[in-house]
Amino acid sequence: MLKIVLAVVAVVAVVAVAVTNGVSTVVNGTNPVDGAGVGIRNVGCNASIGPWEAGGEEKGRNDASRLGDEQRGTVAKIISIGQERQLPPLAWQIAIQAGMTESGLRSLNYGDRDSLGIFQMRPSMGWGSPAEVTDPVYAINKFYDVLVNVPNWEERRPGDSAQAVERSAFPDRYHNWEAMAAFLIGELGNVADPAGCGESAGDYLLASSAAATAIEFTKEQLGEEYVWGGNGPDQWDCSGILVKAFAKAGVKIPRVANDQYMAGGAHLPVREAKAGDLLFWATNPANPVTVHHVGMYLGGDEYIHAPQTGDVVKISKINWDYHELMPLAVRPGV
Repeated sequence: MLKIVLAVVAVVAVVAVAVTNGVSTVVNGTNPVDGAGVGIRNVGCNASIGPWEAGGEEKGRNDASRLGDEQRGTVAKIISIGQERQLPPLAWQIAIQAGMTESGLRSLNYGDRDSLGIFQMRPSMGWGSPAEVTDPVYAINKFYDVLVNVPNWEERRPGDSAQAVERSAFPDRYHNWEAMAAFLIGELGNVADPAGCGESAGDYLLASSAAATAIEFTKEQLGEEYVWGGNGPDQWDCSGILVKAFAKAGVKIPRVANDQYMAGGAHLPVREAKAGDLLFWATNPANPVTVHHVGMYLGGDEYIHAPQTGDVVKISKINWDYHELMPLAVRPGV
């Protein structure tokens, strides 16, 4: 592809706009809520990420389904390096769109003139040696180096930011892969709402792709009666409501609270919980068998739960220092 490539710009320090989750299987890029380190806010709604209207999500899924192992491996590297550099999902999306447009997300050893690699970088224009620009790790980092210096890149449509890095003679082509890139950062990056415009978890980033459905279901039961052993449809106990909530999302978890703690999903430090994670209380937090209550974290120091006899499903504020709070949260579906 004919390109007018940017000269190499100096690498500057990357402003941290992400919190690295302690669970290695989860990747998210966001701004932390001040102080607490819990409840992760989205940077803001960017409706240009993930054009889900008029079949956009289906298009993204269909396009992604055609990718081979090498291409999906490239996407995984783009997301992983973006997360390591504490860049938000928008940066990953831009790199995916650029890589798909330039090389089909493959590290090519050929291209227009001396263009090489995932992003068809030209050694003659100062992007690096042929060996460097065909090394996916080097190429992805170099792409991010240039991207973070593009003025207002976080406010632009992703394809426009890709064009600002690549300087292609065919700038509109980057937009063709917008839906696919949004789908991939949701699927491989575990960002349930790539646009940041969803309402299911308010302003807080979801813990997993199942979390939005589970939260929505649980909120629909607000005000319904607590009954020990309650499985619905309008009477619940603390664990029964969560079994049904995650079943709606296609995720199976055990029926009782202490089993949910021990075998309900991935464990992570409780103060790293995100919306959709499960929180637990026990008479002796050192012994999981003594877990007696569970609730679903919503972000912003709030959780939803069915508390006890005589009460109803409700949203409460969490006391992070309460002596019965278990030290680990559980992420169902991970």
